[in-house]
Amino acid sequence: MTPAVDDGPARTGKNRRQHVIAKLLTQHAVASQEQLVDLLAGEGVRATQATVSRDLADLGAIRVRAGDRESVYAIPELPSEQRAPSDHLRRVLGEWVVEVAQSANLVVLRTPPGSAHVVGSALDRADLPDVLGTVAGDDTLIVVVMEGAGGRAADALRELAGL
Repeated sequence: MTPAVDDGPARTGKNRRQHVIAKLLTQHAVASQEQLVDLLAGEGVRATQATVSRDLADLGAIRVRAGDRESVYAIPELPSEQRAPSDHLRRVLGEWVVEVAQSANLVVLRTPPGSAHVVGSALDRADLPDVLGTVAGDDTLIVVVMEGAGGRAADALRELAGL
């Protein structure tokens, strides 16, 4: 029997890695992505600076002043304060939305089974001016938009999804 060789932290799935990042940002004053890579390694999670950069964007992380010290990364606690960058929204819609339909001030998005919540979360954080909110099921998402904005919103979402 050969002894096990410890070659450092293992690769981790995106969801778990982002969960660990969110936890670390609440426990430490993280001033740089390199520092976050080191903290992740301490948790047994291997990631590159580029991966951490994408994860921070996906999580809606922002830089805030920590008293008189330098700025640090933080994730807003209220979902309404989290903002998804437009390229993240375009990527999510392009990857998951397969159909867009509209009726009055409702836009219905269809996704593969189990994916509607991913699209809903991205839309909720995107701060689109016509979108009031979303309700996600398993493969269907209802987007409630401002009165009179249904067609315009449906067209914008169709374009973002590449449909």
